Amino acid sequence: MGGSPLERKHMFGLFKKDPIKQLEKEYSRLLEEAMALQRGGDIKGYAAKSAEAEAVMDRILEMRKDGKG
Repeated sequence: MGGSPLERKHMFGLFKKDPIKQLEKEYSRLLEEAMALQRGGDIKGYAAKSAEAEAVMDRILEMRKDGKG
């Protein structure tokens, strides 16, 4: 079984979540929710959900700039 330490690290690294990918999924989900609110005529809800999505995108861009992820 064993293998080199690098192989073991890589194997367990497969299960480690990429924080940027998680945030990208959250961003997409928020945009979908915002679109549904807009279609339903809830413009204030749409604006609030869009602001949430924008904040998540800001975090994504900051993480990319800092090289995290």
